This record gives sequence, structure tokens and C-alpha cells, in this order.
Amino acid sequence: MKKIVLGMAVAAWAVTGVSMLAQAAPVVSPATAQADQAVAPQAPKPVDVNPFTAVNPKNFTASSPTVADVNAFLTSIWGYDEARIWSVAAILKTPAPGVAKVVVFVADKGQNGKGRQTVFFVTPDGKHAIADTVIDFGAKPFAETREALQARVDGPSMGAAKSDLLLVEFVDLQDPRSRQAQETMTNLASDFPQARIVVQPLPITETHPFAMRAALYGSCVRTEKGDAAYFKYQQGVFDKQAGLTIADAEKTLTAAAVAAGADGKSVLACADSPEAKAKVEASIKLATDIGIDTTPLLEANGHLLSLTGIPYESLRKIVAFQATQDGVPVHLQPLLTNLK
Repeated sequence: MKKIVLGMAVAAWAVTGVSMLAQAAPVVSPATAQADQAVAPQAPKPVDVNPFTAVNPKNFTASSPTVADVNAFLTSIWGYDEARIWSVAAILKTPAPGVAKVVVFVADKGQNGKGRQTVFFVTPDGKHAIADTVIDFGAKPFAETREALQARVDGPSMGAAKSDLLLVEFVDLQDPRSRQAQETMTNLASDFPQARIVVQPLPITETHPFAMRAALYGSCVRTEKGDAAYFKYQQGVFDKQAGLTIADAEKTLTAAAVAAGADGKSVLACADSPEAKAKVEASIKLATDIGIDTTPLLEANGHLLSLTGIPYESLRKIVAFQATQDGVPVHLQPLLTNLK
């Protein structure tokens, strides 16, 4: 279940719907790229005009994954983008036993000559793809993570009671980017009223020395006053984030707790308790187990997405597409900026 994931690398994949390479190479003929390898022929994603060079039948040596496997995987991560087209150009054996090299040509409809080449590797068990990081592979690459989240998330929540569409935000209360992401979370709550939205604390203590303390206070506010009070507390901390200093951190956190309706003294005592620490550490363990090591990140039914690196229109399209893939009907309204 555990994946080798380095936080910002994951965000880079998510920016383009899990694009396989941050630096994409120009499209070249697969026959030129791997003339001495063998590849099974395959039809590209249906388009009006095929911009891709015909694949070389000799360029398929690996028996697994199949072209159908690769297309199913790419559909699961790129299918939200109606303009994106691709062609599986090669599936090659490598010197590592059972590891296959996959070459895919990617382009946008109507932009002939502006395509790019993406390369990734598939592990012998057919369950993981490796480019600049490791993610799950297959027609439903996010299903296992989705199931783990549905079983284990226990943070403050809002929205729907059911977890058919589960949006899990991993947040560090001292992280400026987590603060900036709250507008995006507000918009997601509005666009997806059928979603259950859960916040899981992930204090990055190496760079944010008061993040753990803020998370402990938040856990105690929730214990005393409930989820709605937690969200008031969270916003209060974000609003006064500059006060998270050696001199003022405790005062800032206590003020946010009191403003949310909690008792300052009882929250302070709770924040020093083993029970509060255990709750926050369990959330950190959940993040580690599913391969998250930075904030702010969003899991949309197991699909890991950057909350600050993806334009909002693309982000909500990915969330809607993932929901549809999982059998959850959604109906997005046009953004005001898109109305004519």
C-alpha cells in the first residue's frame, strides 16, 4: 500500500493530471527512438486527425503491461482533459527483469507538431508506475488509496455524511500555502455539495516549528466543541498566522480557540495530553502510509492533487472526472469567468 512519494514531485504529476515527466521531450518517431526494440501496434485515442507517427510493430518486447493496460491507466489520470490525445508508442523490455519501459506521445487536439514524449516504467507486478516518483498503476490506480482513506480518515469534516466522494485535505496550520489553499477548498465545497470534506493535520515540523502545537490545539477544540468549532479555529489561526512565533504562539493559538467557542484553559491542558498527541500522530501516520510528506495536498477519492499548483478550473474538472470514474454523478456549473 505504501508508495515512495516525495511531496512536490507528486504535485508536479498532479498539475497536468499526473503528467509523467515534468520536462517533456519533443515528439520523435518511435522507430528512430528504439528501432531495435519490439512494440505491439496500437490505435491512438480517437481523434479527428491523427497527429502521431505510426508506431513501429517491432517496438514491443515486453508482454506486460499491454497497450490496453496503459490506455486504461492514462484515461484514469488524463481523461478529464477533452483536448488531450495520446498514442502508446513503445512498451519495451529493460535490463531489470520484469520492468517495462513505456513511451507515450502526447498532444493537444488541433496542435500538430507540438506534441511531447512521456516515458515511465511499470514494475513487474503491474501495480506501480515510476517516472520522477512512484504511483499506483492500472485502470483504477486510486482505488486502494480511496479505500484506505474511507476506512481511516477521522479529522474534522463538513458536507455530505457519506464518503462516496471523499475530499481529504492534508493541512499544516503554519504553512502559508495551506492558508492560501482555503479559498480553493471553499470553492470545492460549493461546487461539490455531494462531497464529504475532511481535514487531516499534517504538521511539517522541520520547517514550521509551531505547526504541531497548532494541530494539537485544533484537535482539542474539536474534542470540546465539535467540527464546526474546529473550522472556526483553523480560520482564526490562518488569519493570525504571523503570530506563530516564539513570543506569541501560545497566545495566538489560545485566542483562536476561544474565538471558536472553546475554553482556553481546558484546551491548553488538553494540548499537553497524550491523547491529543496520539490523534495528531495517527493523522501523520495516515499521510505517511499513503505517501504524503508535504502540504497542502488534496486526495479526491484517492487521487492526489496539488491545491496550489493546479488552476482551479482544471482542479474541479479532475475532481468531477474522478467522481464519475467512481460512479458518483456530478453536475458542474460553469465558472463565472467562463460565462459569455
